[in-house]
Amino acid sequence: MKTSRLLLAALCLLPRLAVAIGVGGASALCLRAAPVSSTISAVTVYTDRAVVTRTATVELAGGTTELVFASLPQALNERSLQVSGRGTAQALILDVSAKQTYVDYTPNARVKELEDQLKALGKQVRGLDDRANLLNASQATLDRMEAALFAPPAKDVPRPDLNQFTSSLNYLTEQKAKLTTERATLDESREDLQNKINTVQNQLNELRGAGGRGFKTVTVRVSAPQAGSLDVALSYTVPGASWSPSYDARVLSGERAVALGYFGIVHQSTGEDWKDVALTLSTARPGLGGAAPVLSVWNVDVFNPVVLREAQMRDERRMDKMKAMRENAPAMAGAVNMQSLTTNAEAVEMKDAEMASATIEAGATSASFRIAVSSSVPSDNSPQKVPITSVKLAANPEYLTVPKRLATAYLTAKVVNSSEFPLLAGAMNVFLDGTFVATSALRTVMAGEKFDLALGADEGISVKHKRVNKFTEDTGLTNSGKRITYEYLITIQNNRRTAERVIVADQVPLSRNEKVVVRQLAPDAKDVKPTDEGTLKWTLDLKPGEKHEITVKFAIEFDNGVNVTGLD
Repeated sequence: MKTSRLLLAALCLLPRLAVAIGVGGASALCLRAAPVSSTISAVTVYTDRAVVTRTATVELAGGTTELVFASLPQALNERSLQVSGRGTAQALILDVSAKQTYVDYTPNARVKELEDQLKALGKQVRGLDDRANLLNASQATLDRMEAALFAPPAKDVPRPDLNQFTSSLNYLTEQKAKLTTERATLDESREDLQNKINTVQNQLNELRGAGGRGFKTVTVRVSAPQAGSLDVALSYTVPGASWSPSYDARVLSGERAVALGYFGIVHQSTGEDWKDVALTLSTARPGLGGAAPVLSVWNVDVFNPVVLREAQMRDERRMDKMKAMRENAPAMAGAVNMQSLTTNAEAVEMKDAEMASATIEAGATSASFRIAVSSSVPSDNSPQKVPITSVKLAANPEYLTVPKRLATAYLTAKVVNSSEFPLLAGAMNVFLDGTFVATSALRTVMAGEKFDLALGADEGISVKHKRVNKFTEDTGLTNSGKRITYEYLITIQNNRRTAERVIVADQVPLSRNEKVVVRQLAPDAKDVKPTDEGTLKWTLDLKPGEKHEITVKFAIEFDNGVNVTGLD
C-alpha cells in the first residue's frame, strides 16, 4: 500500500511519465483544489455596468489544479467570465465554471454589519417599551393611592390626620413629577433611537439590492507539467454600476479664457467595494447592442374588424415570444459584448497614467479614460467624483439677452475643444472670477469641435424692457377696421470695465391669417429683418459705461368682425 502511494505521488509530479506508462487516471487522481486570495485590481465602468478584474498569484505544484475564487457577487454575468495568466509555470487553462451558492446568512460584510446594527437598535427599542410599561404601572399605582387618600372614610378605616394627609399628598406629588420627567427623557431617547434606525435602514436599503443571501464561486482549472508560479487575472461583468460626466467651468474674464474641469461621477452597488483600484471610465454603451435596429413593414389597409382582431392576436403571440427572448437575453448579451469590453480593459491596463490627467484611449466607436491615481468606490451607491482632466480654453465671451422674457443678460463663450478628450453631455457648475454663479449643462463636444458655453446670468450688463405705448384706432372710410399699435423700449447698459458684445433678441408677431396684417414700424425692416419665426436680433459692441436704446414698434390691423387671438 505504501509503495502504491509513493508511485502515485511520483506520477503526480511527473505527469508525462504517467502518460508514457499508460496510467490514464493519474491526472484525475492528482487534481488539487486551491482557494485563491484575490484582490480587485482594475475596474472599467460603463453607463450601465462594470467590468471587474481580480488578480492573484498562485503557486502550482504540477498536474491539474482547481483555482477557486469564492464569495463573488451574486449578480455577476457567468457568460462574461474571462481568465488570463502569466508566470514561470507553463500553465494551460482548461476551463472556467461558476456555481451559485445560497446561504442562511448575508455574505456582504457591509450589509451584515448594518443588519446587526438594526437588530441591536431593535433591542434598545424593546428596552424603552419595557421602561414605558413600568412607568405606566407606577402611574396606575399612584392614581389608586391618590383615589384612596381622597376617598370618604370607611367604617373600619380611620381618617388620616392632617400630618399623614399632607405627607401622603407631598409623596404623590413628588412621585408624579418624577414620572413626568422620566417620560420626557424616554420620549427624547425614543426619538433619537428612531432617527438612528431610519439612518441605518436607509443605508441598508441602498446596499440590499447587491447583498442578497447568496454568492457565486468561480473555479478555474489549470494544468501545468511542472511546479511554478502563475499570475492569474479573472474578469467578469456586474450590473449596478454607472458613471456620468460633470464639469466645473471657471471663467477667467481678465484672460478671456475658461478653465474647464472634467470629472466623472461614479455610482456602484455591485456588492463588493472597490479599494485602490485602477479605474477606467468608458464612453461605450454595450446595452445598445452591436447592430442598428431593423425597420418592419409599415402596412396601410382598409379598416376591417375581423382582420384587425386576427392581426392583434398574431401581434400578441409575437410579443409573448419576444418577451421570452428578452428574459433569456441578458446573459447572452453579456457573452456577446464581453469580449470587446475585456479587450478594452486589458488594453487600458497596459498603459500608465501620466501626470494628473487621465489617459485617453480612443477606439473605433468609443473612448476610455483611465484615471491617473488609484480610486476607491464603496458599494453603497454614494457618488464618487474622480478627475478626468482639466484644460484652459481660449474663449470669446459675449452676452445674450431676451428682455421680453427676462431682463437679464446671460454670458456665453464661443470655445473650441482644443483637448484630445471628447466632452460628453453633462451638468456643469459655473464660476465667474472665483464666485459660483450658476448651474448649466454641456452638450456632447468632440475634440476640435466648436461649441458655446452657457455661463449664466451676469449683472454687469443692465437690461430693461418697457412698453412705452399701446393704442387702438379705427381704420377705413367707414371705420370698418381696427389698428392696434405697440411700442416697446429696450435699454442695454454695459456696467463692466471692459468692452463687451451683447446680442439682443426680440420679436414681432406673425400673422397666420390673411385677415390679420402685421406691420413692422421700428426698426425698419431694411435694417433689421425678422426671421421666419418673427425674431429680431441686434449685435451691440458696448464700451465701458455705454448705454444703448432700441425701439420696437409694430401695428396689427384687422376688420371689426374678426376675433384676433394672441394679442398682448
